[in-house]
Amino acid sequence: MYTIQNYIDGRFQNAINSKSMESLNPATEGAIATLPNSDYRDVQNAVESAEQAFQNWSQTTPSYRSKFLHAIADGIEKKFDAFALAETEDTGKPLWLSKKVDIPRAIANFRFFADHILTIKDFSVQKDEKATSLITRHPVGVAALITPWNLPLYLLTWKIAPALACGNTVVCKPSEVTPVTAFLLSQLMDEIGLPKGVCNMVFGTGQDVGEFLVAHPKVRLVSFTGGTQTGRAIEKAIAGSFKKTSMELGGKNPIVVDQDADIDQTVEWVIKASFMNQGQICLCGERIFVHQKIFEMFLEKFIKETKKLTVGDPMIEQSFMGPLVSKMHFDKVKNSIALRIKEGARLVAGDENIEHEKGYYLRPTILTGLTKDNACHVDEIFGPVVTVEPFETIEEVTRIINESPYGLCAAVFSKDQKRAQEVAKKIQAATVWINCWLVRDLRVPFGGVKNSGLGREGGDYSVDFYTEYQTICTGT
Repeated sequence: MYTIQNYIDGRFQNAINSKSMESLNPATEGAIATLPNSDYRDVQNAVESAEQAFQNWSQTTPSYRSKFLHAIADGIEKKFDAFALAETEDTGKPLWLSKKVDIPRAIANFRFFADHILTIKDFSVQKDEKATSLITRHPVGVAALITPWNLPLYLLTWKIAPALACGNTVVCKPSEVTPVTAFLLSQLMDEIGLPKGVCNMVFGTGQDVGEFLVAHPKVRLVSFTGGTQTGRAIEKAIAGSFKKTSMELGGKNPIVVDQDADIDQTVEWVIKASFMNQGQICLCGERIFVHQKIFEMFLEKFIKETKKLTVGDPMIEQSFMGPLVSKMHFDKVKNSIALRIKEGARLVAGDENIEHEKGYYLRPTILTGLTKDNACHVDEIFGPVVTVEPFETIEEVTRIINESPYGLCAAVFSKDQKRAQEVAKKIQAATVWINCWLVRDLRVPFGGVKNSGLGREGGDYSVDFYTEYQTICTGT
């Protein structure tokens, strides 16, 4: 049982209002932690601390800041098993997945930006030998970083690392559903001696903490990952304040399987893209479009392999999926499935028995048979549920895909690389994978278009987002 505290101005402290709440292990439904149920007063103290720390931190050299980021990465590596266990107990994802993806990527985030910041240089432009313009970069100020419950450590470090590397200070609002790894990270920052106020953690709800944080006049940058509805609320809250903003929001991600795709390899990829982390990844596919010439063969293979997947105790190596993150989310996903069946969908996988007395377990679910214009196709489920539909032409499928209000990512499977590239360019999505899924490189931009967000993270794009530019023009 973890007793979590806020980390403000280099000190661990309870909420000022003395209120707390519990976080549950979704596999056992038992309490895993108590955490502060903070309010605007804790946020106020955290922002003041970050603003004060910014005066010194922003003046430090990139190499100085780089050493702290490497020290944090070193600390996570030393406590790898503790972080992985906390990630699994907190979220319900299999322990092997925490060890294979979440913790290594959290380490990589700090390593990448610790090294990348050392390569960012000022640059100049010469005009007709009469003047030289020097373009310099400057930290923005206090950054509000708000992260979701599905990848609590990975996404938090993806924001903290570039923000600190560029000389900003931060106030983090982790999800109250999965708070443990954020608390362990704050303990680690304290252990390595990160200057007080540089990184602050305030735990609480979006209503009591998040709203006040993003609207605070001293916060100059907001980076949010989460649902589209919350993203809209944040935009309204900061309207007119001209804060720098990056939002990675929801998606209804399509997967296109062309007629020449290797069915065995494609099914293997599609299972990962549909059901990894219980389908609770913003990049998971929810709509699978298969060319009608191979539709029946693909669907048969997809159903067969899906029904082989083990859903069970996340501590067991054989479990491909653990439980969904919470009772509330479990009910939401179950209701989404029921609605689709009521509207005519055919359930072809997902009706198998679940042998667990406790925990929010759900079998990976495949639906087919809904009409292409069904309203369910535009509702993000964010769980292990996909619809499979046939298509006749590329023009038809790209039109259907682009009618979606979302545009986060997509995947195309085809042996014809040229054709796949052409299809990818027609899809209105910020990231399109060809014959793979979730292959990430921190040097490339990441984000969404349309209702899937604005702004980009990753590589130079993070540095561009987290820093201000100034041009100094000198005549000769």
